[in-house]
Amino acid sequence: MLDKTYPYFLANRPQQPNADLEVRDKYSGKIATRVAVPDGKAIGKAIASAAAAASPMRAFKPWARQAVLEHCVARFTERRDELAMALCIEAGKPIKDAAGEVTRLIETFRIAAAEAVRIDGQTLTLELAPRLDGYHGYTKRVPIGPVSFITPFNFPLNLVAHKVAPAIAAGCPFVLKPSEKTPIGALIIGQVLAETDLPKGAFSILPVDGRHASPLVEDERFKLLSFTGGQIGWDLKARAGRKKVVLELGGNAACIVDGDQRGKLDAIVERLVFGAFYQSGQSCIGVQRIYAHASIYDTLKKKLVAATKKLKAGDPRKKDVFIGPMIDEAAAERLQGWVEEARKAGARLLCGGKRQGNMLEATLMEEVPRGAKANRMEAFGPFALLAPFDTFDEAIAKVNDSDYGLQAGIFTDSLEHAMRAWDELEQGGVIVNDIPSFRVDNMPYGGVKLSGFGREGVRYAIEDMSETRLMVMRRPG
Repeated sequence: MLDKTYPYFLANRPQQPNADLEVRDKYSGKIATRVAVPDGKAIGKAIASAAAAASPMRAFKPWARQAVLEHCVARFTERRDELAMALCIEAGKPIKDAAGEVTRLIETFRIAAAEAVRIDGQTLTLELAPRLDGYHGYTKRVPIGPVSFITPFNFPLNLVAHKVAPAIAAGCPFVLKPSEKTPIGALIIGQVLAETDLPKGAFSILPVDGRHASPLVEDERFKLLSFTGGQIGWDLKARAGRKKVVLELGGNAACIVDGDQRGKLDAIVERLVFGAFYQSGQSCIGVQRIYAHASIYDTLKKKLVAATKKLKAGDPRKKDVFIGPMIDEAAAERLQGWVEEARKAGARLLCGGKRQGNMLEATLMEEVPRGAKANRMEAFGPFALLAPFDTFDEAIAKVNDSDYGLQAGIFTDSLEHAMRAWDELEQGGVIVNDIPSFRVDNMPYGGVKLSGFGREGVRYAIEDMSETRLMVMRRPG
């Protein structure tokens, strides 16, 4: 069960001046708990505290940063069931998926703990000409300074972890704005961080709404803004000034099923169903577009529809439930509208499409027109479309015919096709013989085109949150 109320965190300390934010159980719609909301003065104090903590965090030794991260790993492990249930309630995430996200939270902090003590520099060869005899160069990585983070509702633990854990490893104080729809996971992380020896001001966690988050974007004391969310990220980038900006802005991920996969379709369908519909499709790399070779298209379609119809929807607390609620009724109504728009434009509904409140059935369509929102935009819900292709060139072109480019998948036994996909797909990542939804927390993750720019993944985030400092030394004499 959730606590009755949760504080926000200002300069490492819990603050409970009010309980103004209602957090609802996404399945029942009932108020599950209440959260304290900071005012503008508190936001200003958080930024000032982060700026003041820059020097103490830089001086906080790598072994001490590692100890903080290892403490988090231990405490998250102890509180695993509590964290999973919080996810289940505040995000409507089926309990199996919630438990999996807790595992990834722990893994991300464990990876960061290992990286904290191996942020190394280089020795540079500078004796490139006679005039440079006796010169030697050395670099080291130093923390960039205060950083700000804005995270969305769909992974309230793991997307927070991918910002917070690298910041601690790099030695950067941070201010985090979690989604006001799902703040509890981040606040539990704050409870654990408050148990550590982090310098005062090292972290603040402020569940404010987007209207009051402007200082986290615009304040020049921040040296980096990392934002995960929708296309509003481009506006935030324009307002961010001279600071570094990392954006992960979603996608409409595609998956190719090559013609040589006929004997593997059952296993492929199992992965496609998971990729399209886990946590009700509310994933930036959820499978949205499926392109199958014409020789296997009808067989794949039949198997995929049958498997989709077997998915159980309902109360996400039940272990046999696969489809839970979407984040709110407006999101479900929006996607149902896209389905209806596509149907009126000539698309064929294969299964699903019905909605009750914020519960939308797992939905498959084919013959979706190129210009339909369900094809061009990010569905971010339990929806996928199918289309056949005749040649591999056609498949590549279909995947690339998108304004997004986060990750794509391809099932093939052809090394040539796998390498061509890697070379030619306009994506941040290509997953061979699995779905685009695959992610491990140490790999570089991010996209191109409207999907944003920059890369997450612990080591890559640490690099963004640090800068190279050079020393050149001339040998005496």
